Amino acid sequence: MTNARNSDLRDVKALIFDVFGTVVNWRESIIAEVSDAAARHGKPDGDWARFADDWRAWYGKSTRELSRNEGQWRLVDEIHREKLDVLLEDYGLADVMSEESKRYLNRAWHRLKGWPDSPSGLRRLKSKYIIATASNGNLALLVNMAKHADLPWDAVMSPDVYGAYKPSPKVYRNASRLLGLQTNQVMMVAAHTGDLEAAAREGLATGFVYRPFEHGADRPVKEPDTSAYDIAATDFNDMADQLGCD
Repeated sequence: MTNARNSDLRDVKALIFDVFGTVVNWRESIIAEVSDAAARHGKPDGDWARFADDWRAWYGKSTRELSRNEGQWRLVDEIHREKLDVLLEDYGLADVMSEESKRYLNRAWHRLKGWPDSPSGLRRLKSKYIIATASNGNLALLVNMAKHADLPWDAVMSPDVYGAYKPSPKVYRNASRLLGLQTNQVMMVAAHTGDLEAAAREGLATGFVYRPFEHGADRPVKEPDTSAYDIAATDFNDMADQLGCD
């Protein structure tokens, strides 16, 4: 991929990142964690890919509702636990797992693995820009994930910091304000077009990163039309090359 819009990005001082899917491979990480937990509790056979997808779908539904101020405010750890309890019942694991084991499994989202380029690419981008999260994950989750996956953030921002869920306009405005910047000085980086479109409406620059296997190798994500975004890249090292990072 090449620079999509060839815009003047000289005003950009900070890059803020979607995390699930853009920086970390949530699906393969969750499949591995659930499969291991089930096997340890005498249930080795199950459609753990579907388990992961259903778990993630509840997160998406719930955070979209909260972005519209619908429902009771809660953090993603709580949202994940709501669905986990339902899934454990569905898969015959609820009665064989202790509460401690359930809490540990719920924190699998704190232990997601980065895409192979994430640590090196983020460090290159950090050499020139402030890099920070702009995720729907809660603060503790994102901090623990950063330690686990070697993600070198300058700042970790989350709904419990900026007070909203994406794609609420508050996220992009408050994230910029918290960094002491105007929205035109910040670029939103994501693998999801909806995130970028919401950021662009608030005046942020936009950087698309293509993650074709976010939903598995058997369900590759079709490459979208990236002409509306300021930059489009195959991974973070490609983005670093395009932005002139060391």
